[in-house]
Amino acid sequence: MPSADFETAAADVKNLKSKPTDNELLKLYGLYKQATNGDNDTAKPGTFDFKGKYKWQAWEDLKGTSQDDAEKKYIALVTELKGTHGF
Repeated sequence: MPSADFETAAADVKNLKSKPTDNELLKLYGLYKQATNGDNDTAKPGTFDFKGKYKWQAWEDLKGTSQDDAEKKYIALVTELKGTHGF
């Protein structure tokens, strides 16, 4: 179950003053999914679902990372983005 700090970070990231880059968004997505669901066990999206494939890969790259570690990395990344993109 996600911590209160994780829930706060997930809410805070939606209120950044500027939009994170696509790579930052993919990192956020992968870490969020790993922290909340654990290892990716879904099928890889189809050939023409480019956005879905990138998101799937961002999560797949974290396979083997514990949910606690992913949560800590997510919180750290949101903290970094708040400094970079304003909050």
